[in-house]
Amino acid sequence: MYRRMKGSRTLLALALMLTTSCSDPGPRKFIAVDAPIVSVTHIRVIDGTGASSRADQTVVIRGGRIESVGNAADVQAPAGARVIDGRGRTLMPGLVGMHEHLFYQPGDRAYPAQAAFARLYLASGVTTIRTAGTVDFAGDLRLKAQIDAGDLPGPEVHVTGPYLHSQSGPADPQRIGNEVRAQAARGATSFKAYMSLRTSELRAAIEAAHAAGLTVAGHVCAVGFREAAELGIDSLEHGLFTDSEFVEGKQVDECPEQREVLEQVARIDILTDSRVHQLIADLVRHGVALTSTLAISETFTGDLSALDPRTPIMLAPRLRPQYETARAEWADRRNAWMRTWSAVLGREMRFERMFVAAGGRLMSGADPTGWGGILAGFGDQRNLELLVEAGFTPEMAIRISSANGAAFLRKGDEIGQIAAGYQADMVVVHGDPSKNISDVRQVELVFKKGVGYDPAALIAATEGTVGRYDVRQMFRWPFNVLLIAVFSALVLRVAMRYRRQRRQFTAR
Repeated sequence: MYRRMKGSRTLLALALMLTTSCSDPGPRKFIAVDAPIVSVTHIRVIDGTGASSRADQTVVIRGGRIESVGNAADVQAPAGARVIDGRGRTLMPGLVGMHEHLFYQPGDRAYPAQAAFARLYLASGVTTIRTAGTVDFAGDLRLKAQIDAGDLPGPEVHVTGPYLHSQSGPADPQRIGNEVRAQAARGATSFKAYMSLRTSELRAAIEAAHAAGLTVAGHVCAVGFREAAELGIDSLEHGLFTDSEFVEGKQVDECPEQREVLEQVARIDILTDSRVHQLIADLVRHGVALTSTLAISETFTGDLSALDPRTPIMLAPRLRPQYETARAEWADRRNAWMRTWSAVLGREMRFERMFVAAGGRLMSGADPTGWGGILAGFGDQRNLELLVEAGFTPEMAIRISSANGAAFLRKGDEIGQIAAGYQADMVVVHGDPSKNISDVRQVELVFKKGVGYDPAALIAATEGTVGRYDVRQMFRWPFNVLLIAVFSALVLRVAMRYRRQRRQFTAR
């Protein structure tokens, strides 16, 4: 009889566990500032427009929006405001990451990391992201819903649908158009045209997306940049080293080997090659934005000095050996492949400067893929440093990484700048990035919609979780409902059997 009672209680406890929330910690434990009125005083402001930084400013936040910005001598903290002394610190707009992912890909396999990466983005000062492709569309949509509902901490998420690929055989533009429409119906706000997509298929994707008022980003290869621009693509990702049109003898609708593209780009004289100038002119004329992902490119050069030491700490223990092995392999600078990447990185930096000088819109993103050398958020910070190395002023690098992305998302009057009327998405960093861009790594407080999050707490909660096995996936809709029903029925059956046996025992 005792064994039956014990079994019944065990099953009941398991059923109760399944009915309770298995989600990651809610946002409350990460909130450091939450007041109706907040006044950040005596702080340096980099406003996101590209203008020079301004010292000794006061910024007032009311109801999640910026009420006023001005000289500390002229702007007073309102009565009842939560006052934050900003001396020795800089306030800059929350970053708008335009090539982000919610999975970690150290090599050929991708590991969904939605909640962990959401925390890292926010902790690093990235308050808005476009996912630019997914391996778990349902999971990305679920994360967005949880963040929007206030159940999880994270940035504002603009969800890109699954990668659009060609299949073997003849081009199938109808299938691609149908995929775009289906993804849009589920909640995608943009689409990722990937390398194998052919001309007719890319045209179908763009037409279907534009008909729904949505956008297409391209990591193209079978189609070159200029042709993609003619077709109406909205943004091109990574930069010159993915543009296959520079490969001699490229066949229509065929994607050359990546090595061929890199080797061709590594030999180009960016400043004098007429093809580069024509490409830039065409992109600007068609209004095609470029997304800079310098940080991921740098990981292939073999120069590991800039790798963030926090990266392996964030990884699940099972992934750390894989990371260290890959790191050691890429550390051999004698490898000709890495020397090619070094040459390509330098040319890409010059290309991006030329593109901006010609009037092009440059954005940025981390793209935490490759061999796994960068993570969400940390890669966005490294991008800022590399943009400054490329020749942009710190203030312009911050504009590229904030206001430019906001404008592309049609949110340019809401986010991406520090100005009266804007949503209070802002980052407090210790130091002065206008003099030392690496100070962007010293994040002390991140405001999203006027609520201040503690980056140290967000990062601490993420240690050892990126790529961790998540058994909770099996307990999510629709499987959680099935499991709950099965276990509940089993518990009920055991309880009824125990009750009958107890009655029989009492009757004796």
